[in-house]
Amino acid sequence: MKPLKTITELDLKGRRVFVRVDFNVPIKAVNGGYQVADATRIEGALPTIQYIIEQGGKCILASHLGRPDGKPNPKYSLEPVAQKLSELLKKDVVLTEDCYGDGPRGLSHQMRPQDVMLLENLRFHPGEEENSTEFANRLLELCDVYVSDAFGTLHRAHASTSALPKLVTEKGIGFLVEKELHYLEPLRDNPARPFVLVMGGAKVSDKIGILEHFLDKVDTVLVGGAMAYAFLKAQGKTVGRSLCEDKQVQVAAKLLKSAEARKVKILLPIDHLVTKSLEETTSVQLTEGPDISSSMMGVDLGPRTLLAFGSQMANAETIFWNGPMGVFETPAYANGTFEMARIISQSKAVKLAGGGDSAAAIARAGCESQFDFISTGGGATLEYLEGKELPGLKALEVYARSS
Repeated sequence: MKPLKTITELDLKGRRVFVRVDFNVPIKAVNGGYQVADATRIEGALPTIQYIIEQGGKCILASHLGRPDGKPNPKYSLEPVAQKLSELLKKDVVLTEDCYGDGPRGLSHQMRPQDVMLLENLRFHPGEEENSTEFANRLLELCDVYVSDAFGTLHRAHASTSALPKLVTEKGIGFLVEKELHYLEPLRDNPARPFVLVMGGAKVSDKIGILEHFLDKVDTVLVGGAMAYAFLKAQGKTVGRSLCEDKQVQVAAKLLKSAEARKVKILLPIDHLVTKSLEETTSVQLTEGPDISSSMMGVDLGPRTLLAFGSQMANAETIFWNGPMGVFETPAYANGTFEMARIISQSKAVKLAGGGDSAAAIARAGCESQFDFISTGGGATLEYLEGKELPGLKALEVYARSS
């Protein structure tokens, strides 16, 4: 028996389908109002929404936006999201004044099959982040069937992701969550080998869970970004003024020992792009080796490192990439990250990536179509791959296992 039901296994016709989506999108101020700056997350939910419409369901969408601290704030209203969604669906989308109460409940009963309604920001109430059962019961008044399609929120024990689905008899996952699990579950449990893990970003401590989980499953780990300096310092190399905390060095030293005991290769940069300061792009130079002089800081991978990393991925069967290889937001320091995206995209391996920065880099490098899957989950992706239990998934399993 499947541990989770998918949306295609649920009876939606004529029923109020409460869908937890992730519409926490960038918003920009325009002419005294607000507009959606990047609709990627809204577009990601369209297959689930359109399926509910096709099945004659009454689609009620719920999301958070930003951090309004448990009270209404016009800056965090979902009004621009409703406008964008209406454009994408080519149909009216009703935005409620609140996410529960007499208004939304009355509107939910007036809905006709194929109607779409978006509830106002869930985080306008403290009960959402408190995982309040009382708040969940108010949302339950709008819900005949519950669908989770916000993978990026499943690691949070919030009312709409954890408390509410526990109260609903008929529940399952939407197409976006189903796709995430389709790719991430085999990666977590039994990746095809040789398996190369590419890790970047700022802190080793943010990635230690993934590194520890995969040490028994991975063949090679390639480390870039600021976290590489902690590993290099743990090996006795000099890292100059590069971003590197002593605590991170201790964590890196522990991981190096664990990897050595398991005969897992951890490859570190053998040359760097360095500068005197992040703002001083005119002082950029390449190092001859892995050491960085005391007056300089590392900001990107050097060309010899990219060649070495590329050769390690040549025969890989699985590659998972999380985290940029340098300060890629600055064009002068972006080559290593973009080149890594291109190198991975040309591999014959199953190519997976996770994390907002990695996704952005892949998009800017023009390599999205060459990757098998790019996770939208952020923290949820990392926790899932670490083997942690996600409250939002656990709440959905209850019914499926007892049915």
